[in-house]
Amino acid sequence: MTPKHSLLGFLVSFFLTGVADTHPAHESLKPQRVHFQSRNFRNVLHWQPGRAGPGNSSIYFVQYKMYGQTQWKNKENCWGIQEFFCDLTNETSDVQEAYYGRVRTALAGIPSGWTMTRRFTPWWETKIDPPVMNVTQVNGSLSVILRSPNTPYRNQKGRNVPMETYYELVYRVFIISNSLKKERKVYEGTHRTVDIEALTPHTGYCVVAEIYRPMLDRRSQRSEERCVEIP
Repeated sequence: MTPKHSLLGFLVSFFLTGVADTHPAHESLKPQRVHFQSRNFRNVLHWQPGRAGPGNSSIYFVQYKMYGQTQWKNKENCWGIQEFFCDLTNETSDVQEAYYGRVRTALAGIPSGWTMTRRFTPWWETKIDPPVMNVTQVNGSLSVILRSPNTPYRNQKGRNVPMETYYELVYRVFIISNSLKKERKVYEGTHRTVDIEALTPHTGYCVVAEIYRPMLDRRSQRSEERCVEIP
C-alpha cells in the first residue's frame, strides 16, 4: 500500500471513529468561507483553504444535515478529496427544507475543526437562469417562444423537471429597434408564446427576455439577444 493510501485510510478511520473530535484542532487549517452556491437547484458547497494555505497534501471531508436533525451525514464522494467544492444537489433535493453543510481538512495527519455554513434553503436562495428563447419571423411579425430552465431533477418519466414547477414565473420580453436603438417592453406575463406585431418593414429587431419571480421579487439575468430582419 502506498504512503498516500495509508494516510487516507488512517484519516478515514480517524474521522469515522470520532477520535478526531477529541483531538486538538488546528485553527489555522480550518476551511474558510464555506457556503452554498445554487443555480436552478444545482446546489454546490464551496470553500477556501485555511490560513495555513492549501498545501498539496491537504484533503477535505464534507458532511451535511437537514435543519432540525442532530446527526451529520458523510458525503462519501467528498470524503478525503483535494477539490474545494462538493455537489450536494441530491442531498438537498427537498428544496423547501433548510440544510447545513460543513467541511474540515487534514494536513499531514493533523485535522482541523469543522467550518459550517449558515442555514441554506434552496427554494429561497437558488438563482435562476434566463429563459430559453426562440424567435421566428412570420408575416412581418415576430413569434417568441419561451421556456424556463430545467432543474437537475427528473420526473417519473425520466424527463427534466422545469423551474416553473416550483415557482410562479413571469416572463418579460423586450424588443430593440436596430434603427432607433431604442428598447421597449412588449410583454409581461405567464404565457410562454408571445406575438410581437405592428413592426416596421425593412427593419432589424432584437429580442431579449428575463424571468421574474414575484414571490421573491427577484429576476434572472437577461437572455442573449435574438435578432431578426423584418422584410
